Amino acid sequence: MTVLLAIGTQKGLFLATSDDERRTWHVGPAHFPGTAIYTVGVDTRGSRPRLLAAVDNSHFGPSVAVSDDLGESWHEPEKAPIAFPAEAGVAVERVWQIVPGHPGEPGVVYAGTQPSALFRSADGGESFELVRGLWEHPHRPQWGAGFGGQAIHTILPHPGDPSRLLVAMSTGGVYRSVDGGQSWAPANQGIKAYFLPDPWPEFGQCVHRVARDAGDPERLYAQNHHGVYRSTDGGDSWQSIAGTLPSDFGFPLVAHPRRPGTIWNFPLTADSERHPAELRCRVYRSTDAGEKWEPQPDGLPGPPYYPVVLRDAMCTDDHDPAGVYFGSRCGEVFASNDEGETWRTVASHLPDVLSVRAVTA
Repeated sequence: MTVLLAIGTQKGLFLATSDDERRTWHVGPAHFPGTAIYTVGVDTRGSRPRLLAAVDNSHFGPSVAVSDDLGESWHEPEKAPIAFPAEAGVAVERVWQIVPGHPGEPGVVYAGTQPSALFRSADGGESFELVRGLWEHPHRPQWGAGFGGQAIHTILPHPGDPSRLLVAMSTGGVYRSVDGGQSWAPANQGIKAYFLPDPWPEFGQCVHRVARDAGDPERLYAQNHHGVYRSTDGGDSWQSIAGTLPSDFGFPLVAHPRRPGTIWNFPLTADSERHPAELRCRVYRSTDAGEKWEPQPDGLPGPPYYPVVLRDAMCTDDHDPAGVYFGSRCGEVFASNDEGETWRTVASHLPDVLSVRAVTA
C-alpha cells in the first residue's frame, strides 16, 4: 500500500509518499515552483485517481493542472479552464476548492472561487462553466470578504442525491441547492455572526469549513468565525458543540471517512492573535459528534507553538485505522496512522502549507 500526500504550499506542490503503513515518508521536489497551490482535488471515480491542482501564478493568474499518474506528469490548458463569462465584469482571483461530484455522475467536478462563485465541469476538470443560479442569487451583492478574501471554500455534493449541493463561503455562510444548482437558499439558522448588528442573520456568517458525517449524510459539522456547530437535519438548524474545546475559533474541521460521529479540529485563539490555543500544537478529536473533545498531542511539538493551520490544510485518508494529516504555516506537515493517537513528522521547513490531500496509490 502506497499513500501519496499532496501538500499545496505558497511556493509549489510537494508530493510525499509512504510505503510502510504511513510510518516514514519521502518528500519529492516542488511541482509548479514559485506558485501557490490553494487546493488539490482528488477524483477516485476512474480507474486511477485524478489529481486537480489549483495553481495560482502571481503573473499569469489562476489555473487548474491535471494529473492522471499521481503527479508524475501534469497538463495545464493554454486557456484558464475556470473563468467568468465576459458579461460578468469580474475575473477569477483564486480557486479555493475542487471536488468531484456525485459518484453517479462521472466527469462532474465542482470548483469554488474568489470572488464567491461555483463552477461546474462535465469533463473531469478540463473545462468549467459558471453555476449561474448561485452567482445570480439576490444575496450576492451583500456577501462580504473575510481576511482571506471573499471565497467559496467548501463544496459538499450529497452522496445520495446528485441534485443536492451545499457550499460555504467567507463571508456569506452556508447555502444549499436541491435542484442541481439552479436555485439556492441560505442554511444558517443557529450559526452566530457576533460581528454584525443582528448576530443571528439569515446569511452573512463567516463560516470557515463544513464537513459531512460518514454515517449520516444529514449530519453536518461547521467551524465558524467563533463557533463550532453540528446540524442533524442537513443544515436546517445548527447547535453549538464547542463546549469542551479550549477555543471556538479555528479553520479546519474534518470527519472520519467511515466512523459516524468522529471528527477532528485544530483550535486557535481569538481574532487578534490567531495562534494555537494555549500555544500548544494539539489536534482535538471527538468520537460522539462533538459532545466531548479530547486533545491528541502525542508526537507533536511542545509549547510554545505559534503557527496556524489553515482551512484546507487538514485531511484524512480512507484506511483502517484512518490516517489524519495536517500542515502549518511554518512549513511543517504531520501524519498519524492511528486516527490521531500518535503523530510523526512528514516534512519540515516547507513554504506555508495551504492544503493537504491524501491519496491511496
